[in-house]
Amino acid sequence: MLATAVAAAVTTPVVFLSAAPAFADTKPAGAQTQNQKPSIEQLKLEVAAAQKAYDEAVVAAANAQVEVKKTLEALDKADHPLQVAKAAAKTAADEAAAKKTAADAAVVEAQAKLDAATDETAKEEAQKALDEAKKTAEEAAAAKTAADAKVKDAAEAIDDARVAAVRKVSVADKAKEDALKALKAAEKALAEAEAEEGEEPGDDCVEESKLKAGLTGPKKVVAGTSAVFTLRITNGTAKSLDEVGAYAEAFNMDSTDAKDLDKYLDLSWSTAANPKWQDFDDETGALAGAVKPGGHADIKLRLTVDAKSPAGDGILFAAGGYENKDGSCGWMQEAGSIEFDIVAKSKPGTGTGGTTGGGNGNTTEQGGTSTTPVTGGGNGNTATNGSLAKTGSSDVIPQIALAGGAALVLGAGAMFVVRRRKAGSNA
Repeated sequence: MLATAVAAAVTTPVVFLSAAPAFADTKPAGAQTQNQKPSIEQLKLEVAAAQKAYDEAVVAAANAQVEVKKTLEALDKADHPLQVAKAAAKTAADEAAAKKTAADAAVVEAQAKLDAATDETAKEEAQKALDEAKKTAEEAAAAKTAADAKVKDAAEAIDDARVAAVRKVSVADKAKEDALKALKAAEKALAEAEAEEGEEPGDDCVEESKLKAGLTGPKKVVAGTSAVFTLRITNGTAKSLDEVGAYAEAFNMDSTDAKDLDKYLDLSWSTAANPKWQDFDDETGALAGAVKPGGHADIKLRLTVDAKSPAGDGILFAAGGYENKDGSCGWMQEAGSIEFDIVAKSKPGTGTGGTTGGGNGNTTEQGGTSTTPVTGGGNGNTATNGSLAKTGSSDVIPQIALAGGAALVLGAGAMFVVRRRKAGSNA
C-alpha cells in the first residue's frame, strides 16, 4: 500500500506534466478537442511542402523575368506581327490621307469652275462635277478615319502586349512573396512546436532547495465532511519570485481500490487575493502571486472526504514552483506533507465519528501572503519546513515518497501551473 501511494503521488502529476506544452494555448477545451494541434512530423511535412512551393515560385519568377525581356525586345522589332500590322495600318492611313487631300482639292477646283460659269449649260456641268467631287471627298474622309482607327488599334495592341508581359512578372513575384510568407509561417509553427515539446522540467528551470512547502491542519477528518489545511510556501532565497504556484494531492492509504487512492478525496484551494474555492485537477493548480525574499504565501486547501470513504490513514502532499518575469523558473527540491486520520462516517444514533483538530470543517475561503520569514513551527503531525511528516505507523512514507521523486514531480507540476495560468491571464 505504501508503494502504491507513492506511485499515485508521482503518477497523477505526470499526467499533469504531459499536458504542459499545451498550457499556453488559451482556447477552450472543446475547441482544442475539435482542432487538435498538428504533430511535429506533420509540421515538418508542411515546412517541406512550403519550401518546395517557394523554390518553384522562385524559379517561376526568374523565368518570368527572362520571358518578359524577350517579349519586350521582340515587340520592338519591325518584323513582329503586331509591328507589321501597325506598319500596314500606317501605310493605309497615309494613302487614305493623300486621297482625302486630293478629293478636298478637287472640291475646291469644282467650286471654282461653278463660280466661273456664265451660261446655264456650263453651270449645270460645273454643279454636277462639284457634287461628284464632294461625294469623293466624303468617301476619302471616311476611309481616312477608318485607317487612322486601325493605326490606333495596332498601337494599342502593342501596348497591351507589353502590359501583359510585365503583368506576368508581377504575378510571378507576388506568388513568390506569398510562398515565402507561407514558408516562414510553417517554419515558425515548427520551431514553436519543437520549443514547446522540448520545454521539459530542467531545460531552463532549476531545483530550488530554499523554496519550502509546509502543511498544517487537523489530525482527523470525518468521512462526509470537509477540512481546511494551510499550505505555506516560504521563499528562503535572496531573490523575489514574481509568480509562485502550487500543486497538491491527497490519498487514503486504506482505500479499497489500491490503484485509486484519491477516489474519495477532493481538493480545492483559495487565497486571500483569490478567495473563491477552486478545484485541483490534472491541469490546474493554485497561484499564490509574488513572494519577496524571506517571505511566504499561504494557500488554503479544502479537503472534502466522501461519505463512502473507508476509515484509514490519509496523507496530503504539496509542492510549489515559480517563474519570474525574466524567464527564470524553478521548483521545490522537497515536497511538504501532512498525515491525518480518516474517520468513518457515524451511523445515526451511534454517537461515533465527529471531527477533531484545528481547521476541520472550516471551509470559508481564505489565504494570504506575508513577507515575514518562516523558521519552522507546527505541531502534531504537520510539516512546515518542506520535509514530510514522520508520525505513527506511516513513518516510512516520507522516505519512500522522496526516493520515488514525488516532490520533484509535484514541484515541476506547480511550475507549469504558474506558466499556464500566467499565459491565460495575459491573453
